[in-house]
Amino acid sequence: MEKNKEILSAILDAGELMLMSGAEVSRVESTIEHMAKAYGFKKVDVFTIIFSIVVTVKDGEGNIETQTRRIEARDTDLHKVERINALSRKVCSEPVTLEDFKAQLEEISQEKPYSPGLIWAIYGIASAAFTVFFGGGMGDALAAFIGGLVIRLILMAGNRLKLQNIVLTMMCSGAAGLMALLSVKLGIGQSLDQIIIGNIMLLTPGIALTNSLRDLIRGDLISGLLVLCEAVIRAIAIAVGLALVIWQFGGGF
Repeated sequence: MEKNKEILSAILDAGELMLMSGAEVSRVESTIEHMAKAYGFKKVDVFTIIFSIVVTVKDGEGNIETQTRRIEARDTDLHKVERINALSRKVCSEPVTLEDFKAQLEEISQEKPYSPGLIWAIYGIASAAFTVFFGGGMGDALAAFIGGLVIRLILMAGNRLKLQNIVLTMMCSGAAGLMALLSVKLGIGQSLDQIIIGNIMLLTPGIALTNSLRDLIRGDLISGLLVLCEAVIRAIAIAVGLALVIWQFGGGF
């Protein structure tokens, strides 16, 4: 029984990391089920929503074990999702000791695929690129680049302070609007709308919306509706944060 607990805990660690990294619910459930059966469990029941994973397994001797994992924070790191998928396929195709499985999972968990400098650059370049895509000029792109860096700074500070995602999204949206207003006032950019669009594209919950629709189509109604509600609330937070700044400072600028 103790061995079953240890194996199930390690498998739940993998599922938790996948869900925290932006994987859809169906992928998490499938991965947990396949790995559990690869380690000898005869029956596996998995229930996953965006905030929780519950797994019940039954071994060949009829022993039943249930464990639950609460998901408190989520981000987007599809590279980790891909690596855990690869580890799952390896576990299913050839024997992997539990110690080796834990070691590889820890390596994936600690991996940082992008350097801090590159992440800063991506935020700025992505904002500038969206601004140009939506019709902005080079001055607007420069303003959006600066706004993207400000958003990155606020996200880092908010994560350290452990602010709620909705509050953090609203703060980033407001900061993006304020930076756009300042850049137009200072003559750096000319098209306020394009600058704002370029910045808030960093905040739009595109992956969450895609995953919610996928879960709904697959019949995972609870997970699909939860993720859809989260995406809608984040979109409202973006709009509210931006509207408050425009309402407060737009006329003055």
